[in-house]
Amino acid sequence: MTTLRAFTCDDLFRFNNINLDPLTETYGTPFYLQYLAHWPEYFIVAEAPGGELMGYSAPALMLCMFAVMGKAEGSVAREEWHGHVTALSVAPEFRRLGLAAKLMELLEEISEKKGGFFVDLFVRVSNQVAVNMYKQLGYSVYRTVLEYYSASSGEPDEDAYDMRKALSRDIEKKSVIPLPHPVRPEDIE
Repeated sequence: MTTLRAFTCDDLFRFNNINLDPLTETYGTPFYLQYLAHWPEYFIVAEAPGGELMGYSAPALMLCMFAVMGKAEGSVAREEWHGHVTALSVAPEFRRLGLAAKLMELLEEISEKKGGFFVDLFVRVSNQVAVNMYKQLGYSVYRTVLEYYSASSGEPDEDAYDMRKALSRDIEKKSVIPLPHPVRPEDIE
């Protein structure tokens, strides 16, 4: 049986292999610690029986883990208070088991409890597997962000979709009305 639990500092040493996935954004240790300190309720892992973590993995330890990392941000006055999915990653051997959907559901529940209007995330335009999964979970493309992801080795930067799902507080679903034109990263609040 899979156990869902809070991410701990020790997990930072167990998820390196997943960060090698080309579609997974990687961050420095201080970034992860900042999220863990400020938004611990949004930092969740799924652990398999026997302690295997199911999303980030360290093959030398034979541990695999799945994790979602997010935060709450925005302005309540402008109806922009929301949950944000910063990272969602599953080890290849644990994909297509419904783990991503379950952790997204938990992040949405946390955002509901915090009075959010919506949950948003950024995903590479080229990552159609993830885009389609998020659409199946009720997310829609709110806007395209030009050159959001930095490319490596001389390739052009990649655009991102800002995908959103309205929560119950957004009765009129204003937060998910698509913008008619793309934006640049510096235009994002």
